[in-house]
Amino acid sequence: MKRRAHQKSAVHLRRVAATTVTLCTALVLAGCSSSDGKKDEASDESSSVSQSPTSPAPADPEETAKKEAIAAYEAYWQAMEKLYADPTGKSVRLDQYAASAALANAQKDAKLAHDRGNVLVGDVAITEPTVTKADAGGKIPNVILSSCLDISKWETVKAKTKKPVDLPDNRLLKYQIVSAVEKYPAGWRVTSDEPQGKSC
Repeated sequence: MKRRAHQKSAVHLRRVAATTVTLCTALVLAGCSSSDGKKDEASDESSSVSQSPTSPAPADPEETAKKEAIAAYEAYWQAMEKLYADPTGKSVRLDQYAASAALANAQKDAKLAHDRGNVLVGDVAITEPTVTKADAGGKIPNVILSSCLDISKWETVKAKTKKPVDLPDNRLLKYQIVSAVEKYPAGWRVTSDEPQGKSC
Protein backbone atom coordinates (compact mmCIF):
# COMPACT_ATOMS: atom_id res chain seq x y z
CA MET A 1 0.00 0.00 0.00
CA LYS A 2 2.77 2.33 0.91
CA ARG A 3 4.53 1.49 -2.34
CA ARG A 4 1.39 2.22 -4.43
CA ALA A 5 0.80 5.45 -2.60
CA HIS A 6 4.41 6.41 -3.23
CA GLN A 7 4.05 5.58 -6.93
CA LYS A 8 0.83 7.63 -7.18
CA SER A 9 2.52 10.51 -5.44
CA ALA A 10 5.48 10.34 -7.82
CA VAL A 11 3.18 10.23 -10.84
CA HIS A 12 1.24 13.19 -9.48
CA LEU A 13 4.44 15.17 -8.99
CA ARG A 14 5.60 14.41 -12.53
CA ARG A 15 2.25 15.60 -13.92
CA VAL A 16 2.43 18.79 -11.91
CA ALA A 17 6.01 19.37 -13.04
CA ALA A 18 5.08 18.72 -16.67
CA THR A 19 2.10 21.06 -16.40
CA THR A 20 4.30 23.73 -14.82
CA VAL A 21 6.93 23.40 -17.58
CA THR A 22 4.23 23.59 -20.24
CA LEU A 23 2.69 26.66 -18.61
CA CYS A 24 6.09 28.38 -18.29
CA THR A 25 6.89 27.58 -21.89
CA ALA A 26 3.56 29.01 -23.00
CA LEU A 27 4.15 32.17 -21.00
CA VAL A 28 7.65 32.60 -22.43
CA LEU A 29 6.36 32.12 -25.96
CA ALA A 30 3.52 34.53 -25.31
CA GLY A 31 6.02 37.03 -23.96
CA CYS A 32 8.21 36.71 -27.03
CA SER A 33 5.21 36.98 -29.29
CA SER A 34 4.04 40.10 -27.47
CA SER A 35 7.53 41.60 -27.59
CA ASP A 36 7.89 40.81 -31.29
CA GLY A 37 4.52 42.37 -31.91
CA LYS A 38 5.58 45.59 -30.25
CA LYS A 39 8.80 45.65 -32.24
CA ASP A 40 6.89 45.17 -35.45
CA GLU A 41 4.51 47.98 -34.53
CA ALA A 42 7.43 50.25 -33.63
CA SER A 43 9.22 49.44 -36.87
CA ASP A 44 6.00 50.03 -38.79
CA GLU A 45 5.62 53.41 -37.10
CA SER A 46 9.24 54.38 -37.72
CA SER A 47 9.02 53.29 -41.34
CA SER A 48 5.81 55.24 -41.79
CA VAL A 49 7.50 58.31 -40.29
CA SER A 50 10.61 57.95 -42.44
CA GLN A 51 8.56 57.39 -45.57
CA SER A 52 6.45 60.52 -45.15
CA PRO A 53 7.98 63.04 -47.61
CA THR A 54 9.02 66.49 -46.38
CA SER A 55 8.82 68.76 -49.42
CA PRO A 56 10.85 72.00 -49.15
CA ALA A 57 9.00 75.28 -49.32
CA PRO A 58 8.97 76.64 -52.89
CA ALA A 59 11.36 79.52 -53.54
CA ASP A 60 9.78 82.97 -53.81
CA PRO A 61 10.45 84.15 -57.42
CA GLU A 62 10.62 87.78 -56.32
CA GLU A 63 13.15 87.11 -53.56
CA THR A 64 15.23 85.04 -55.98
CA ALA A 65 15.14 87.87 -58.53
CA LYS A 66 16.29 90.38 -55.91
CA LYS A 67 19.27 88.26 -54.85
CA GLU A 68 20.29 87.52 -58.43
CA ALA A 69 20.00 91.18 -59.46
CA ILE A 70 22.18 92.39 -56.57
CA ALA A 71 24.79 89.72 -57.37
CA ALA A 72 24.74 90.76 -61.05
CA TYR A 73 25.16 94.43 -60.12
CA GLU A 74 28.17 93.68 -57.94
CA ALA A 75 29.72 91.59 -60.75
CA TYR A 76 29.08 94.50 -63.13
CA TRP A 77 31.19 96.85 -61.02
CA GLN A 78 33.98 94.30 -60.73
CA ALA A 79 33.99 94.17 -64.53
CA MET A 80 33.98 97.99 -64.65
CA GLU A 81 37.13 98.07 -62.52
CA LYS A 82 38.89 95.83 -65.06
CA LEU A 83 37.59 97.82 -68.03
CA TYR A 84 38.81 101.20 -66.74
CA ALA A 85 42.16 99.79 -65.56
CA ASP A 86 43.06 98.42 -69.02
CA PRO A 87 44.18 101.08 -71.55
CA THR A 88 43.22 98.75 -74.41
CA GLY A 89 39.72 98.22 -73.03
CA LYS A 90 39.92 94.56 -74.06
CA SER A 91 40.43 92.81 -70.74
CA VAL A 92 36.73 92.25 -70.13
CA ARG A 93 33.55 91.70 -72.11
CA LEU A 94 31.32 94.27 -70.47
CA ASP A 95 28.35 93.12 -72.55
CA GLN A 96 28.25 90.02 -70.33
CA TYR A 97 27.32 92.32 -67.43
CA ALA A 98 25.60 95.34 -68.98
CA ALA A 99 23.29 96.27 -71.84
CA SER A 100 21.44 99.22 -73.28
CA ALA A 101 22.34 102.67 -71.88
CA ALA A 102 24.56 101.33 -69.09
CA LEU A 103 26.77 99.46 -71.55
CA ALA A 104 26.98 102.33 -74.06
CA ASN A 105 27.78 104.96 -71.41
CA ALA A 106 30.42 102.83 -69.65
CA GLN A 107 32.22 101.99 -72.88
CA LYS A 108 32.13 105.63 -73.99
CA ASP A 109 33.46 106.98 -70.67
CA ALA A 110 36.19 104.32 -70.43
CA LYS A 111 37.34 105.09 -73.98
CA LEU A 112 37.41 108.82 -73.21
CA ALA A 113 39.63 108.21 -70.17
CA HIS A 114 41.95 105.92 -72.14
CA ASP A 115 42.20 108.38 -75.03
CA ARG A 116 43.50 110.93 -72.52
CA GLY A 117 46.14 108.48 -71.38
CA ASN A 118 44.40 107.74 -68.08
CA VAL A 119 43.38 104.57 -66.30
CA LEU A 120 41.49 104.04 -63.07
CA VAL A 121 43.01 101.73 -60.49
CA GLY A 122 41.77 100.49 -57.11
CA ASP A 123 38.43 99.35 -55.85
CA VAL A 124 34.82 100.45 -56.09
CA ALA A 125 32.65 99.66 -53.06
CA ILE A 126 28.90 99.20 -53.24
CA THR A 127 27.20 99.65 -49.87
CA GLU A 128 23.61 99.27 -48.77
CA PRO A 129 22.15 97.93 -52.04
CA THR A 130 18.39 98.19 -51.59
CA VAL A 131 15.69 96.91 -53.90
CA THR A 132 13.10 99.62 -54.43
CA LYS A 133 11.08 97.74 -57.05
CA ALA A 134 10.99 94.20 -58.39
CA ASP A 135 8.97 92.54 -61.12
CA ALA A 136 9.78 88.84 -61.41
CA GLY A 137 6.73 87.83 -63.41
CA GLY A 138 6.81 90.26 -66.33
CA LYS A 139 7.95 89.61 -69.89
CA ILE A 140 11.39 90.91 -68.90
CA PRO A 141 11.98 90.40 -65.16
CA ASN A 142 13.59 93.51 -63.72
CA VAL A 143 14.78 95.00 -60.44
CA ILE A 144 15.47 98.62 -59.48
CA LEU A 145 18.33 99.09 -57.00
CA SER A 146 19.34 102.06 -54.91
CA SER A 147 22.84 101.91 -53.45
CA CYS A 148 25.74 104.00 -52.22
CA LEU A 149 28.71 103.95 -54.57
CA ASP A 150 32.06 104.58 -52.89
CA ILE A 151 34.83 105.51 -55.35
CA SER A 152 37.19 107.01 -52.77
CA LYS A 153 39.66 104.15 -53.40
CA TRP A 154 39.27 104.25 -57.21
CA GLU A 155 42.06 106.53 -58.39
CA THR A 156 42.64 108.10 -61.80
CA VAL A 157 46.30 107.86 -62.81
CA LYS A 158 48.38 108.24 -65.97
CA ALA A 159 48.62 104.90 -67.75
CA LYS A 160 52.36 105.24 -68.48
CA THR A 161 53.68 106.88 -65.32
CA LYS A 162 51.01 105.80 -62.81
CA LYS A 163 51.08 109.36 -61.43
CA PRO A 164 47.75 110.58 -59.99
CA VAL A 165 45.70 112.89 -62.18
CA ASP A 166 44.52 116.16 -60.63
CA LEU A 167 40.75 116.13 -60.17
CA PRO A 168 38.36 118.65 -58.58
CA ASP A 169 38.44 118.59 -54.79
CA ASN A 170 34.67 119.04 -54.52
CA ARG A 171 33.75 115.93 -56.51
CA LEU A 172 31.58 113.36 -54.77
CA LEU A 173 33.43 110.25 -53.69
CA LYS A 174 30.41 108.56 -52.13
CA TYR A 175 27.11 109.12 -53.84
CA GLN A 176 23.71 107.56 -54.26
CA ILE A 177 23.09 105.73 -57.50
CA VAL A 178 19.91 104.17 -58.90
CA SER A 179 20.30 101.24 -61.25
CA ALA A 180 18.04 99.00 -63.32
CA VAL A 181 18.91 95.34 -63.74
CA GLU A 182 17.02 93.19 -66.24
CA LYS A 183 16.99 89.45 -66.86
CA TYR A 184 17.94 88.61 -70.44
CA PRO A 185 17.99 85.09 -71.93
CA ALA A 186 21.74 84.98 -71.22
CA GLY A 187 21.35 86.27 -67.65
CA TRP A 188 20.94 89.48 -65.64
CA ARG A 189 22.29 92.71 -67.15
CA VAL A 190 22.60 96.24 -65.77
CA THR A 191 20.69 98.45 -68.20
CA SER A 192 20.93 101.86 -66.51
CA ASP A 193 23.15 103.31 -63.82
CA GLU A 194 22.25 106.86 -62.82
CA PRO A 195 24.09 108.91 -60.14
CA GLN A 196 21.64 110.97 -58.09
CA GLY A 197 24.03 113.87 -57.40
CA LYS A 198 23.87 113.56 -53.62
CA SER A 199 26.27 112.09 -51.11
CA CYS A 200 25.55 109.06 -48.98
